[in-house]
Amino acid sequence: MARPETRARTTVDSPLTLEVPAGLRRYLYFTAMVTGGAIMVIEILGAKLLSPYLGTSHFVWTAQIAVTLIALACGYYAGGRLADRKQKLPLLYWAILGAALYCALTLLVIEPVAYWALDFNLAAGSLLASAVLFFIPLALLAMTGPFLVRIITSSVWNVGGNVGRLTALGTVGSFAGTLLVGYAVIPFLPNSVTLYLTCLLLGLVCAGYFVLYHRKSLVPGALVIALCGVTWPFATEGRTYHQTIERYRGNSNFGRLQVVESKSGSVRYYLNDNLVQNTYDPAARQSVSVFTYMLSGMAEAYTTNIQDVLCIGMGVGIVPMHFADKGVNVDVVEINPAVVPVAEKWFDFDAKKVRLVIDDGRHFLNRCDKTYDAVVLDAFLGDSSPSHLMTREAFASVRKSLRPGGVLVINMFGEVEPGKDFFTASLARTLRAVFEGVRMHGLGDGAVFFTATDREEPQFLRVPDPESVHLAVRDEFERTMASSVATDPSSGRVLTDNYNPVEYYDAKNREVTRRRLALAFRGL
Repeated sequence: MARPETRARTTVDSPLTLEVPAGLRRYLYFTAMVTGGAIMVIEILGAKLLSPYLGTSHFVWTAQIAVTLIALACGYYAGGRLADRKQKLPLLYWAILGAALYCALTLLVIEPVAYWALDFNLAAGSLLASAVLFFIPLALLAMTGPFLVRIITSSVWNVGGNVGRLTALGTVGSFAGTLLVGYAVIPFLPNSVTLYLTCLLLGLVCAGYFVLYHRKSLVPGALVIALCGVTWPFATEGRTYHQTIERYRGNSNFGRLQVVESKSGSVRYYLNDNLVQNTYDPAARQSVSVFTYMLSGMAEAYTTNIQDVLCIGMGVGIVPMHFADKGVNVDVVEINPAVVPVAEKWFDFDAKKVRLVIDDGRHFLNRCDKTYDAVVLDAFLGDSSPSHLMTREAFASVRKSLRPGGVLVINMFGEVEPGKDFFTASLARTLRAVFEGVRMHGLGDGAVFFTATDREEPQFLRVPDPESVHLAVRDEFERTMASSVATDPSSGRVLTDNYNPVEYYDAKNREVTRRRLALAFRGL
């Protein structure tokens, strides 16, 4: 026979109220903490799970936060209305179990939903993807707070304390979930596994309630078992590739890292959140991406003598190793420590040949007391560079770190066509606000290479050497080095720390770039 959930009690405020037994009360407090933590985990993981397809721009995070907030508002309202009508705890735990099941099933549909969202502009696509995938489970979990307040509150005199305790416990759970997923879980587990474990925990909380306090149904337990069996393979199995073989997959604080290789073994790809960041010929031990040769080649061509180089962003270490193998002193600043072992194992990077610093590039520059002959800025995160490295103040810090005659070299995705050139033109104007001379190279394919120096008319001081370039991209390297592009001087604006609207004005270009790169990933 089922144990009674509540018992009648007469109080001053009401002739008949309901009191929750101490054991059940503690379980309800535990439920509030778990659901509070799960809400934050789902909010953070939602953006992380979508980032391989939609990116990590402020549009994606804004959409995820907005969907979370409206879902919480709807859940709070629905939970309060339901509790006033039917004070039956099984209804709440069914709602929580429904959230777990729905969220777990998203593991099966994240990829098709995300690719569908790519058909819209970035802002609308991000909102739609977040809403389809995460609105319902977040709203169902949000019902917990107001529902439990109504269940636990036995009279008016203790409503304030109950609201305070449940809100505090839910917030503590959110705090713990945020720290856990942000600092302890993401670097070590795939995002899909973390989401699966969160759903499993919610399912177990529901099963625990039905077993301990409402022994009338075996269905919740069966659903938890089904949840485990159906979704676990989708949480743990990697993607099936058609043209390549996956050699490595790992999560990090800055995206999912992968190494895939052509079945012939002739080309190795490094990917961050599904986007190809570099290609490598393991037999020749050379990059097959022209931008790596442009970065090193421009640094050498625009300076007379290179003894010390600073690389902000190591990629997989190909550019730093180019300089180190020539006897140059190389300092490398890389924000993502998870990249280092990948570069060492799969791309012949040797950390002992350089001075490697794990740090944010801007933070390093602000404290740097050393000067260099060349600074190579290649700090890509997905399909764009972090905006805080592309401002007047950031370039002023670079200028202070350059010796007279030194050069800054930048690799970026940008357009030069009028009406689409806001980012490229803004970067040119911002560099000219700090440096006397700026020159751009590019072939009109979206890749633009900047050189900035203290010379008013930057010219080659040394002839570029194409012989060291991989044969597959040698012609493209020579044509890019010989090119010169320009933007409308009246377009764009000087970017500052206080005002840097690039993500907004360059959103369309980035949508096109990300869509192209994401669709290319599907063909691997």
